[in-house]
Amino acid sequence: MIDRSAEDPVAAIHVAGAVLMPDPSGALWWPSESILVVADLHLEKGSALAGRGALVPPYDTAATLERLARVIEARRPRTVISLGDSFHDVGAGDRFPEPYRDRLAALQHGRDWLWIAGNHDPTPPAGIAGDWFEELAVGGLVFRHEPDAVAPDGEIAGHLHPSARVRLRGRSVRRRCFAGDGRRLVMPAFGAFTGGLNILDEAYSGLFERQALAAWMIGDKAVYPIAGRRLLPD
Repeated sequence: MIDRSAEDPVAAIHVAGAVLMPDPSGALWWPSESILVVADLHLEKGSALAGRGALVPPYDTAATLERLARVIEARRPRTVISLGDSFHDVGAGDRFPEPYRDRLAALQHGRDWLWIAGNHDPTPPAGIAGDWFEELAVGGLVFRHEPDAVAPDGEIAGHLHPSARVRLRGRSVRRRCFAGDGRRLVMPAFGAFTGGLNILDEAYSGLFERQALAAWMIGDKAVYPIAGRRLLPD
């Protein structure tokens, strides 16, 4: 469901009665609970790719933590929930440099930090603070890594790295997005080295009511609500 908030220039997202604000960073803000949600950080993906011979710069973790720091500074949440695949693989903790550990610890200081297990990080890396869950229920919402087509209303998930494509002024535009239908929301990947999968792809089959589907496309400085009828396949 798309709604306009009088207090915020971007579109609010209603999921199972909760009013959520999509942030241009790719995070989701739940004002009434002071909860900030991020999905698919994939920390240390760059070092994993480099270890397999890919010629990529080793700065993805720094960039991801910097963007996370900016949105935390802006929103000042009491709680942060990270929806799985926060670390790119089970060895990411061993490759996580000490300066980045210190940066993450500074972001965690003074707030609750809740990690959801993902398929890339089923167990917590050693020495990383915070509480670890398979899934987490808060109010009427359930936070998990991978969306479940048979889950009841109120699911907030990641995993699929949603993106949307539309045609604007005669040209095609493709951006990361939040995807929802009022029953559930799938969040964009927050990590610097993460791609996107078009929400009309068959991987999303069964997750959304097609007539209610909407995308909240992430621009450079704002989030733009797009009705499902305007969405295009790749």
